[in-house]
This record gives sequence, C-alpha cells and structure tokens, in this order.
Amino acid sequence: MTYLPCVEIEPKQAANASVIWLHGLGANGHDFSGVVPMIALSSEHQVRYVFPHAPEIKVTINNGYKMPAWYDILAMTLERQIDMPGLMASVEQVQNLIQREIDRGIDSDRIIVAGFSQGGAVAYQSALTFTKPLAGLMVMSSYFATAKTIKPHQHNLALPVHIYHGSADPVVAESLGLDAMKYLQTLGYQPQYHSYVAEHTVTAQQINDISQHIQQFLSINSAS
Repeated sequence: MTYLPCVEIEPKQAANASVIWLHGLGANGHDFSGVVPMIALSSEHQVRYVFPHAPEIKVTINNGYKMPAWYDILAMTLERQIDMPGLMASVEQVQNLIQREIDRGIDSDRIIVAGFSQGGAVAYQSALTFTKPLAGLMVMSSYFATAKTIKPHQHNLALPVHIYHGSADPVVAESLGLDAMKYLQTLGYQPQYHSYVAEHTVTAQQINDISQHIQQFLSINSAS
C-alpha cells in the first residue's frame, strides 16, 4: 500500500502511542513538527508523532493554482463550499495511516488524531468513523465539514474530543468552532471547548493545554 509521505518524530524509547497531526491549507507536515519539543510528556508515554503531507492539488480559491490541500475549497463562505469527494479521499488516506500505526504495534486506543484548520475537518471524519477505538481527537481552528452527514462508528461513539479556537480568528471564525461543538453534542459526544485570545494560529498556552490533554487521553488507556 502507498501511504501519504510524512514527517515522523520517534520517542527516545520504543513507541507505545501515536499522534497523527494534520496541517492546514497550503502548509505541509513540517508545519507543526517544531512543537514536539514543547509537548512535555511523562516518560510512560513514548509517543511517535506522524505529520502527513497533503498532496498538491488545484485549489479554486487560490485561482486554481496548485498547493498542498486535503481537498478543494470552492468558495470562502461562512459554511465553506468544499469538495466532499476530495475530503473523503483524504479521510481514507489518513485512516490508512492510523491502521499503519496499529500494524506497527500501537494499540488503537493509544492513537490520537489531531488537525489544524482544513486538516481539522479531515480529522473529524477520520477519527469519528474509524472502525477501531481511538484515544482522542484534537481539532484546532477548524470546522466540522461533515457534521450533517457523518455516521460515527460504534467504537468511537464516546471518543474524547477537544476543540481549540482563537477568539479573533479571521480565517475560520470562532462561530464555526462553536458550531462544531454543538454538532458533536447532538451526536452524543461531550466535547471540551477551549478559546484563546488569538487569531488563526496555535499559541504557547494552547500547546501546553494540548500536552495535558494528550496525557489525559493516554492515561485513560494506559499501556499494559
């Protein structure tokens, strides 16, 4: 099987958990790899970080020029007119990466999926519909593109979800992050929402929160 190319950062000891972290539109897998040293985890959690590169595709809102993207965005309306087949193709590729971590010996309930902006939209669908129980989902500065059509898998109906959003985000309005929280609640989830005085970015405080939440996810499903 051919997998998405990725930046991978291995722990000091053999990995017993994984975080698959999706970048935003126009970025690549290097975008968040620099935050790994800032995510201070306890020694019991030996985490492999996987940062996939989205393929380069023509993006309508970029005048049709190619750029790294998980799917095409046809219009920058508040609801965002998106290429749903393209999004679902990316979901399949991300779920293949999740399965690869399992094949590498990581228990599924020790795998976390994370995504920023456009990557967050893919992360929602990828994690909630995965066919084995995962550890958690973290979505930053994003929106729930498939909220009205998603059919979560029974193994992830109680998946812990954290949403992070800047209150001054000019790219993805915070109202979309709040809408995602409400959609999740209607589906029976109990998402945790975190707002920051920030724009379309990840702050030091957010990274600190993410570190705590990764440890919470993994403590619930501690390695035997």
